[in-house]
Amino acid sequence: MDPWRPAAGGLTVALRVTPRGGRDAIDGVETLSDGRSVLKVRVRAIADGGEANRAVTELLAKAIGVTKKAVRITSGTTARLKQVAIDGDASKLDQALRDLLAAHKPTGT
Repeated sequence: MDPWRPAAGGLTVALRVTPRGGRDAIDGVETLSDGRSVLKVRVRAIADGGEANRAVTELLAKAIGVTKKAVRITSGTTARLKQVAIDGDASKLDQALRDLLAAHKPTGT
């Protein structure tokens, strides 16, 4: 199951964020213990004063080719599990996320 779903004006994406992760990267999809799927994201920024949240929205925007303004955190601003809204054409955003994950498939799995 994909960690994103269509929403009014775009997509909603479930994330699990690792601040101070050593690099800025999208590490694929993970299934949580409750069965939900999340997009794993790591950023170099620390979770202080919203720095990690800014880094997450900038990373996602750049990775799928939308403006920074089109990506906003809708819930979980102080938690590792977050919901992010991405504004735009839902089918194009869906394809951009699929392409991104296909390009970043880890080897050996």
